[in-house]
Amino acid sequence: MSASGGGKAILAAFLANMGIAVAKFIAWFLSGSASMLAEAIHSVADSGNQLLLMLGGRKAKKMADRDHPFGYGRERYVYAFVVSIILFSVGGLFAIYEGVEKLTHPHGLDEKWWWLPIVVLVVAIALESFSLRTAVRESNHVRSRDQSWVSFVRHAKAPELPVVLLEDVGALIGLVFALFGVGLTVITGNPVFDALGTLMIGTLLIVIAIVLGIETKSLLVGEGATEADHQRIVAAITAGPEVEKLIHIKTLYLGPDELLVAAKLGFAADAPLAQVAADIDRVEARVRAAVPAARVIYVEPDIYRPGEDPAPPTSEFVIKSAD
Repeated sequence: MSASGGGKAILAAFLANMGIAVAKFIAWFLSGSASMLAEAIHSVADSGNQLLLMLGGRKAKKMADRDHPFGYGRERYVYAFVVSIILFSVGGLFAIYEGVEKLTHPHGLDEKWWWLPIVVLVVAIALESFSLRTAVRESNHVRSRDQSWVSFVRHAKAPELPVVLLEDVGALIGLVFALFGVGLTVITGNPVFDALGTLMIGTLLIVIAIVLGIETKSLLVGEGATEADHQRIVAAITAGPEVEKLIHIKTLYLGPDELLVAAKLGFAADAPLAQVAADIDRVEARVRAAVPAARVIYVEPDIYRPGEDPAPPTSEFVIKSAD
């Protein structure tokens, strides 16, 4: 997995979630807190999500073959989409079910172990903060300085970091919700607050899952180069004297680190074949230098005939990202 895949962030999140899940299950078993059970399931789901992300990263490294000539880079998108479904079904729906169950059949916390959920939640907040800090540091390696975090999550081509960031932020907010529910239940003796905290956790998980599902679906369908990369590619193609006209261009991400560029270029009508081939090599070299992710480049040479067949603006033929 490349640096943009956030391997350190995924591993840190997995280790934190496994430890937290065990502590939460113990706290739920001894205290009877519904919020703790919802949070325990949340941590188990998150741990499974990180395993799926790591599995997707490993499968994406498979070499291209006859059946998949462009490789397996999109495996990472598939597993990120599966993660969003798991977070929704396992985490969110179970938490809402448990909250409704606690509202209809309320029961207080164990008188002996009422303090244990609070201790576990405080420790979990510290561990999740460390996991989030690691994810932020890893993201800053690939996030531009002027890019907002919302824009990074929406437009990142590597799905792992946005998934881990949203999971960690959701985990911290969920822990605060759980602390709210357990804390008020301890103070007032009313178990309804514990149930409300559980419902808030479930709603939060569903919202995060929907956001993840929408963003990863866009990557699965196929996104083109970002506006900035598109401009760099066009500038690289037209920077030299070889090309008379960029007739049209299309781009597509084959995986988080591999961009396909297909362009139809107009060359001089009297240029010999050997010269056109050399000109194409120079154009490709400039494009790869400008956008290293442009690893697969196909150029169709043509003769530009502005009088016979006027070419419409390039923008009409370009499939861009949603940036």
